[in-house]
Amino acid sequence: MTNSPTGLRAIWIVFRKEVIENLRDRRTILSALIFGPLFGPLLLAGILQLSLDRNEAISSKPLEVAVVGAERAPNLIAFLAEQNVELERVSLDDAAARAAVTRREYKAILLIPEDYGERLQSGRPASLLVYADSSDSFNARMGSRLRALLNGYSLQIGQLRLLARGIDPTAAAPLAVQSIDVSTPRTRAVLLLSMLSYLIIFAMLIGGSYLAIDATAGERERGSLEPLFTTPTSRDHIVYGKVLASAAFMLLSLILTVSACVAVVGFIRLEDFGMSANFGPLTGLAIIGTTAPLAFAGAGLLTVVASFTRTYREAQSYLSIALIAPTLPLAVVGLLGLQPSLPLMAVPSLSQHFLLTTLLRDDPIDPAGLMISVVATLSLGMLLAWVAARLYRGERLTGIS
Repeated sequence: MTNSPTGLRAIWIVFRKEVIENLRDRRTILSALIFGPLFGPLLLAGILQLSLDRNEAISSKPLEVAVVGAERAPNLIAFLAEQNVELERVSLDDAAARAAVTRREYKAILLIPEDYGERLQSGRPASLLVYADSSDSFNARMGSRLRALLNGYSLQIGQLRLLARGIDPTAAAPLAVQSIDVSTPRTRAVLLLSMLSYLIIFAMLIGGSYLAIDATAGERERGSLEPLFTTPTSRDHIVYGKVLASAAFMLLSLILTVSACVAVVGFIRLEDFGMSANFGPLTGLAIIGTTAPLAFAGAGLLTVVASFTRTYREAQSYLSIALIAPTLPLAVVGLLGLQPSLPLMAVPSLSQHFLLTTLLRDDPIDPAGLMISVVATLSLGMLLAWVAARLYRGERLTGIS
């Protein structure tokens, strides 16, 4: 009778077995270590660059406005023409103007009422109607640009009226409010790169999900799990080895994803828009270090969920739902406008998001918050690994005593 391996040696044997077997699986390599880590960053870079190019096109493109009753306000029409506004004279009533904007026949419509000139000459407020669709982000910007120009024209008229009456126009503006933007090129870039934390965490979890499925439900479906549990090696050690193997694949996926992000972000022309990304190799290493503890917690979670399934296909359906749990806090932080605090740093995935954002902003990391994040995330991972080991001790999951 041979002596059974004990302790760390047993866990290492199972860990090495699972890693080698999955490295031989072409599906795992393609899906976990190539498709996710590379396709995600490339897709993100493409979306960001497209968004920047579109904003540039909107700001530089002449404002196209359809005008109803242009003959009623020749001075206004001349002013708009001087502001790089392309005017198209149309004949529409209120209902037709609403319908035309809704059908996107026109991006914005300016309707000048019949009494516009009379009210303007008498010194009374003259109405102008601007039709735009706020549900369409592109057309909504066109409407905002048009309203800003009309407000500027209104201010000019008001100042001229005061001058005509011998009144200093500044008397009508007792407050001179100045907006001071304290943002930096790096902090402005964080707004654009806010999707990075979600992408990095999700790609990392996907990297180990295939191994977690195959090492539990996959082996149970193939009938190789029960013989494995009949070996002298402790079931706890076998499960811990499988959890660590899943965590190793998640770490590898994390490294590849962050490396790809560092590479592709360098090709995005952020400097053209007054931004600069603090996302070089050193920042990438810091992001990997602060996010790495989440790999162990994610591996434990997926192993626990997969333990309740009997087939590979069933496990896939359950794990697709389980992957929402670690990424859900990232959606909540935007909706609630949460800011980093010591209690929130104890929430796994949310704390990693805060740390990643802090690194991108090039702000100093709070050592206490970092310690809480690491300890809380690793503690959750150990708890989930212990729960998984407890589950596999019973006959219901393994079919053996």
